[in-house]
Amino acid sequence: MHTVVMESLEEYLAGALEPAAQRTIEDHLSACRFCREEIRSMQDVSQLFLSLRTEEIVESSPGLYARVMQHVGRQKARPSFAGLFGLELAFGRRLAFSALLTLAILGGYLVSRETAYTGGPSPEAVMAQQESPAFDSAPAPDNMLVTLTAYEH
Repeated sequence: MHTVVMESLEEYLAGALEPAAQRTIEDHLSACRFCREEIRSMQDVSQLFLSLRTEEIVESSPGLYARVMQHVGRQKARPSFAGLFGLELAFGRRLAFSALLTLAILGGYLVSRETAYTGGPSPEAVMAQQESPAFDSAPAPDNMLVTLTAYEH
């Protein structure tokens, strides 16, 4: 659908356009078959919706509002999971603060325990191992025997 029709489509379908704007749209519709078919299908849908409307007005009984309010007043509030978050604001803040404090203490404890144990050999031990002559040669039983006898002396 073209912009000329799209800008004032609702007003055109409702019949609330000014005469100059309505003439502009009707001139475009007389020249454009696509927009004319779209408008016709929209008018058909509008007529179908109007045919679904009933003419009779349903009125409620005189005491309906009072009975509904009385029934609602008699019902007890049911506890729900969402009610836990509706606690007093100060209590909620204290609860959140204590949870964060507990988390910080446990985190500090775990970090201090991990730093007490080293994860592997130190860099100095790795460098010393790479500089040893046994590192360059293939692991042979003779080299191992020589190394073991050297430790005994």
